[in-house]
Amino acid sequence: MIILDGWQFKIITNYSEGFNEEALLARYSDVLLKYDYILGDWGYGQLRLKGFFDDRNQKATYETKIGTLQDYLFEYCNFGCAYFVLEKMGRVPQVLQTTQDSSVEK
Repeated sequence: MIILDGWQFKIITNYSEGFNEEALLARYSDVLLKYDYILGDWGYGQLRLKGFFDDRNQKATYETKIGTLQDYLFEYCNFGCAYFVLEKMGRVPQVLQTTQDSSVEK
């Protein structure tokens, strides 16, 4: 489970060991919180992040639906590149947040 800005994310795909938590935290922007999924793909040593909505989400355009992920990978990513997909699971329970905040202060 990954925690970003008080939200829990689950790794649902980790193709070619593409997930790197340190790189994710360095590149992450809170703009991505509006999305249901986050894709991280590697090209030329750089991690790119892109958000996708659930296919049933009314905010989704055709290009931002998770159902078009494979099309995006073929069209915009380097062939065979390492990548990962995170799914937003929900807010971190308050007890968990308090515990994590306390451990950071030490």
